[in-house]
Amino acid sequence: MSSGGRIGHDAPYMPRGCDMRWFSSEEICEILARFEKVVIVGDSMMRHVIGSLNVLIRKDLGYGAVTDWNFSPEERKECFCNYQFNVKACSIQGIFKTADVVKNDPSSLSCPANTVDVMSKDFLFLPSFSQWLNFYWVVEQMIRFPIAPEELGRLRDLLPSSKPSRPYAFIFGHGLWNDLDLQATLDWLDLILDTTVSSAPWLQTDYTSSHSVNSISNIASKHSRKGAQPLTSVSWPGKRHNGFWPRLFLTPNAAGKEKPDEWLVSQGNKALTIFEESVKEEVGRRGVEHLGTYNMSIQSNKFDGVHVDLKGNLIKAMMVLNWLNMLEVEKF
Repeated sequence: MSSGGRIGHDAPYMPRGCDMRWFSSEEICEILARFEKVVIVGDSMMRHVIGSLNVLIRKDLGYGAVTDWNFSPEERKECFCNYQFNVKACSIQGIFKTADVVKNDPSSLSCPANTVDVMSKDFLFLPSFSQWLNFYWVVEQMIRFPIAPEELGRLRDLLPSSKPSRPYAFIFGHGLWNDLDLQATLDWLDLILDTTVSSAPWLQTDYTSSHSVNSISNIASKHSRKGAQPLTSVSWPGKRHNGFWPRLFLTPNAAGKEKPDEWLVSQGNKALTIFEESVKEEVGRRGVEHLGTYNMSIQSNKFDGVHVDLKGNLIKAMMVLNWLNMLEVEKF
């Protein structure tokens, strides 16, 4: 899916060498229901992935990604359809919790919500075919390294100490907030992975780290020196392990002509391609799969030279859903 392309500007995207499905809303609900939680951690590009998923499960191309139930007439005009992802005007009113849809516009969900767990605003039960299912869709905005202690605390709160009945899937996105600094991104990812595995020991790997103990201790000490809580049990990152812990890393999409001139060197398309290739190699060493979005987006429309439009974000969301669909959850 990462190495496809377009024949012309804003033409349909064609994956290379694979069959990328375009799922119906009902199929999407069934895919999501295979997981106890799908945790998305990252920046504004990851928020837009969530927005696109809401478009799909609400079957609403016009306002599916935004809180249209509280829009003024002017906002409804300005944020319709493609403009939902205009970060300067509309995406600040994006939907980040499906529970908000359950509360304010439940009839718009393809998978009708029947009950909401009061312990968490994101938790809902969904009927799918003949059985009761539930999924927990979570977004955590963690964009800078060092990571604030309260952000790590929110991540720990999502993770049970005992093994759940269904697997968790984790989707990461990072890069631009640290100016495509590869080491900063890897430090960010390593800290999140360690926090996750130390909080959920049922994910613990049996492999030793491919990094030296000293190098990981340096990550912890750098984080600690910045005023954050020190790491308590850095056991890796390392190679693939024999548990079932699906993780996907999305690298940033291509830049557009509206990209501000001061960022054309450090965050331009040359830097983005080098970053994408480097991240693919490095996260693979940590057992994390990689989804590149550069080829998908190089000829797509972008509002501000950074963020793709509705069509581009829907393709990103469908790529993620294809990855989720391919996971062999029966191995959990």
